[in-house]
Amino acid sequence: MTLAIQDPPDEPILSVRDLAVAYKTGAGKTVEAVRGVDFDLYPDQSLALVGESGCGKTTLGLGLLRLLPRLGSVPRGTVTYRGRDGSTVDVLALKKRELRDWRWREAAMVFQGAMNSFNPVLRVIDQMADTIKAHPDGERKPSKKEIWERSAELLRAVRLEPNRVLPSYPHELSGGMKQRVLIAMSLLLDPKLLILDEPTTALDILTQRAIVDVLHELRAERKFAMVFISHDLAIAAELADRVATMYAGKIIETGTARDIFYGPRHPYTVGLIKAVPPVVGDLPELASIPGAPPSLANLPEGCKFAPRCPYVQDACLTGDPELDTIEERPRGTAHTAACIRWQDVKYERKVVERV
Repeated sequence: MTLAIQDPPDEPILSVRDLAVAYKTGAGKTVEAVRGVDFDLYPDQSLALVGESGCGKTTLGLGLLRLLPRLGSVPRGTVTYRGRDGSTVDVLALKKRELRDWRWREAAMVFQGAMNSFNPVLRVIDQMADTIKAHPDGERKPSKKEIWERSAELLRAVRLEPNRVLPSYPHELSGGMKQRVLIAMSLLLDPKLLILDEPTTALDILTQRAIVDVLHELRAERKFAMVFISHDLAIAAELADRVATMYAGKIIETGTARDIFYGPRHPYTVGLIKAVPPVVGDLPELASIPGAPPSLANLPEGCKFAPRCPYVQDACLTGDPELDTIEERPRGTAHTAACIRWQDVKYERKVVERV
């Protein structure tokens, strides 16, 4: 297998600018599920996309790899990927064959719901083999032995026993085992970018812990960049270097994990955190966010969070704020918030250092 060449540390592996993703509805209308998304992702970084269900997290992940369903489209924006040789690729301009070659070898995705991601009539080794054979490295075809050895190597990396798992059918594996097999499959061709959509959903707490530990180990060993999509703030805090909060299809706050979870400056991010009980320390009074997210087909004027915001004022109703820089930092780690009153938003949590 070809080993990845490390990018210069100051060059992003993925640059997204003004990205919008839209869906056609049964009424013949077009609704934007993602609006005006901008971010840079650097080599070795992990970015968590967090927010309520329906905020656009999964749609954004699918749009980055052009995996949208038939009714989805990208009406505007750019997605630029920096390849192994340092050259840049306009992902949205790739032709069908080029896109097929780019996926898996450069970027891969672990989809939500491991139960539905496998062919139920194929053994695990056959599904691994199909992935490798569909993306040959030059003219030479890998042998069955090479495919087995590569698959076994990655299964061991995700703490599974190859001789037990490779000959098995999907129904013979538990949910946690299937999820780890999916992670192993996504790394078969050494991609530099991995997108994971809710990889711990519907798993028990011990299995979630195992998945988190596996991802920590894989990132440390294989040095890939990661976009982690989750509504679970605890998992996001565990896995992410950086966090982006999404609301109504737009990123409304970005920063390091410490910025977002210990010093958020957007009222929506504060509301998300207050709705989750802490694992350590005194149990504060939990507070839900009043109201409900707006319909993407009928967004309100001005700030989309204004109808639910405790800091709302007249100016919030007339203009949709852009991300404002709170603290400038290099390599995409700046703390930003799309709120005209971010200086008034106060939420501080005591930092508990790990022993």
